[in-house]
Parts: sequence; C-alpha cells; structure tokens
Amino acid sequence: MRIGILGTGNVARAIGAGAQAAGHDVRYGSRDAESRRKELDLPAVPVADAAAHGEIVVNAIGGNASLALLPTLRDPLTGKVLLDIAIDLTEDMQLVHVDFSLGEQLQTALPGTRVVKALCTMDSSVMVSPQVLAGASSVFLSGDDDSAKQQVDTLLAEFGWPAGSRVDLGGIATARAQEHFALFFVAAAGALDSHTFNIRLVPAAES
Repeated sequence: MRIGILGTGNVARAIGAGAQAAGHDVRYGSRDAESRRKELDLPAVPVADAAAHGEIVVNAIGGNASLALLPTLRDPLTGKVLLDIAIDLTEDMQLVHVDFSLGEQLQTALPGTRVVKALCTMDSSVMVSPQVLAGASSVFLSGDDDSAKQQVDTLLAEFGWPAGSRVDLGGIATARAQEHFALFFVAAAGALDSHTFNIRLVPAAES
C-alpha cells in the first residue's frame, strides 16, 4: 500500500519506519524545503505530493498547523483515508480544540476525505512498537466511515497491535475523548518521568 505522511518529526518518522517495515511504499511530505531532513531514511517531498501519493495519508503535522494546511490539500485528499494523529496544544500544554476535536474539524473541512483518529493517546515510541511496554495496552479508533476504520485497523495490526487491543470508539465525535486524553498524558508523563507508557481498557471480569 502507498502511505503518504504529512510531517517529518518524531511521530512521522515512527509511523514511516513502521509502515516501511510492514512493506508499504512510504513518502514523507514537508512544509519547508529547507527542512527536508537529512536524518530521514527517505527524502521528503512537498506535502501535496505526499498527499497525492498515499492511499492512506497520515496527518503528523505539528505546530498547530493542520487546520490551516490540510484544507489546501482537498483535491489530493479526496477519497482518501486520513489517519489523524495530531494533537494541538498551547505553549502551556492546554488543548487548543476544546469543544470540537481537531479530528472533527478536519472531517468538516474535508467532507470528501474519510478521517480516522488513532494513535494520539501515546508517545511516538509506542505507536509502532507496543511490545516495548511491560504489558498489553489499548489503541483507539474514531471515525464515521467503517471501511476507513477497517483499513486503519489493519495497519495497526501490522504495527504489532493485537486484535484485543484495538478499540473502535465510534464516530468521529469520539475523537474529542482521545484528544482530551492529552491532558492526562502530560500529567502521567510528569509522574512517571517518562513518555514511554500507555493505558489499557480493562473490561469487567466474567461472572
């Protein structure tokens, strides 16, 4: 599968490495020609080219730039699955999007694109390497299009997330719950003095 990754930071590189390891054709997209990073394992191209390349396009844009950038890519994103991992935070680590998640706003701005929110509740060190943790944990999916969620679910399985760990929360409105978890993540990272952790959704014991 062809995967276009918007961004060249830690999240983008983690997803790119995991996708390449799974045998996918990856292309990174950078907003800045001067930042076509030398440390990338593949050369970056303009973001529009990466969006056009991908059957699945990954939003790993930082700097609170997604809502300004992605609507300009409407044509190459039309009909595509957009895996949205971005979280927009202020300098004092508060959520930029409180009443409506970034995922919801991207879906509204890109009605011809099938947005799936996932992987935003953990650090990039865990996203494609859940085995680095001491035990099983959970990854969540939010989106209005079931077939798009199935494509992302398959990709998560290739990244090493077993069936029981992949939790479909429902429509794109539930992306709000995933993004608000960032506040807990920041607090927990401070308590653990580490970003390499995750949570597990634990159901009731069978009676």
